[in-house]
Amino acid sequence: MAAQGILIFGATGDLAQRMLFPSLYFLDEDGLLPEGLKIIGCSRAKLGDERFAQQVETSVRSRAPSISDEDWQRFRKRLSHVAVDATLPESFSDLRARVGDVDELIFYLSTSPSHYGAICSNLQAVGLAHATSRVIVEKPIGRDLASCRAINDALTRTFSEDRIFRIDHYLGKEAVQNLIALRFANTLFEPLWNKVSIAQIQITVAETVGVEDRWSYYDEYGAIRDMVQNHLLQLLCLVAMEPPANLDPDSVRNEKVKVVRSLRPIVGRDVERKTVRGQYRAGVSDGRSVPGYSEEAGGQPSKTETFVALCANVDNWRWAGVPFYLRTGKRLPLRSSEIVIQFRDVPHSIFAGADLLANRLTIRLQPEEEIALLLMNKTPSLEQELKPLALNLSLSDAFRRPRRRIAYERLLLEALNNKPTLFVRRDEAEAAWSWIDAIVAGWERQGIAPTPYAAGSWGPAGAFALTERDGHSWYE
Repeated sequence: MAAQGILIFGATGDLAQRMLFPSLYFLDEDGLLPEGLKIIGCSRAKLGDERFAQQVETSVRSRAPSISDEDWQRFRKRLSHVAVDATLPESFSDLRARVGDVDELIFYLSTSPSHYGAICSNLQAVGLAHATSRVIVEKPIGRDLASCRAINDALTRTFSEDRIFRIDHYLGKEAVQNLIALRFANTLFEPLWNKVSIAQIQITVAETVGVEDRWSYYDEYGAIRDMVQNHLLQLLCLVAMEPPANLDPDSVRNEKVKVVRSLRPIVGRDVERKTVRGQYRAGVSDGRSVPGYSEEAGGQPSKTETFVALCANVDNWRWAGVPFYLRTGKRLPLRSSEIVIQFRDVPHSIFAGADLLANRLTIRLQPEEEIALLLMNKTPSLEQELKPLALNLSLSDAFRRPRRRIAYERLLLEALNNKPTLFVRRDEAEAAWSWIDAIVAGWERQGIAPTPYAAGSWGPAGAFALTERDGHSWYE
């Protein structure tokens, strides 16, 4: 078996320390990492192996405080560190020497996308980027279609498309994976999964936190580029796509691309009617007073949105006429990610005076992973009284697990096993940016600035009008 190594660029950064190294440790603890796999941290800091291992140990123990010394020492033997500056080609020579005879390499670029091209070309120059090498790149893949294409061009100068793994950690979440099983491993839902039976679909990713120390990054991207372009559109694709022929990478990703290309462009008057921008101001969140977005940067004014609500339409035979409501924001009342499938009302009620609620399927991704189906039931009484009752499937209750896996565990393991199904293909990423760019251009052309909303609220009033215009309302 070929010797394997994973090289993490940006190894001292927040993502690597908070997510990547703990994920790799847990995979090792479960016996899922290849024997002899080397884990090499790459950063500009001249730490040395021992200081680097101490940093990683602190990060891992914050996630798993009860790990044994034996387990840690086994993982510790895999770790090393090399000081590498992406802008200095000569620093990659030391990296080449440290890699040694490892012939199957995975490069995880947890850095600014502006460094991707230089890192890839320097890896190629020292002979590390060869036919068995793969590269994993973090979002954002650009901030618009033009920059996305430039980044992809830089990557493909060194790596072929089948060796580029564009990561979106939402695709590694257990509940997101269960959505695929729910749709395609059960006969119950698929005959109903269309415009005939479904009235509307809502996808919400709500956060209670503000941007805080990410202000400089966030102000360049905003909610529509940071969240809608990747996370929410990924969830929309999994909900709306046609059944793939099988679970091989291209079968699944072909169906996702079809969905993105079927999204009706939001242009002209629809920009004002079908989109809402917001920016949080000072308010109360989690029981404490919090500053507004501009105050977090010392009062610097900004036109960046921290809240977006959209009404999207998928123009194909399955979904024609069904609105997809997307909503995401910071400083909202709850931390929650969920998909709500609202079925249509019964065509005729035989229950006189009964207030019937249409069936509703709710798929919660966080903070808890569960699926709930709302059904109408008769109450246990002599009266003909009906009330809604939810059938709940709690993943944490149904499957006893010592802990919830980090989404990156699944994705890192898939990349190590050279399985790209859960990663975003170039044509999908670029199609998503094309759709987003039209909305952003419409905002700029029509002068639509973010509407203020109080921290701790559900966003601007316009978000409620967005659904009410169609006779619907948000589920909260």
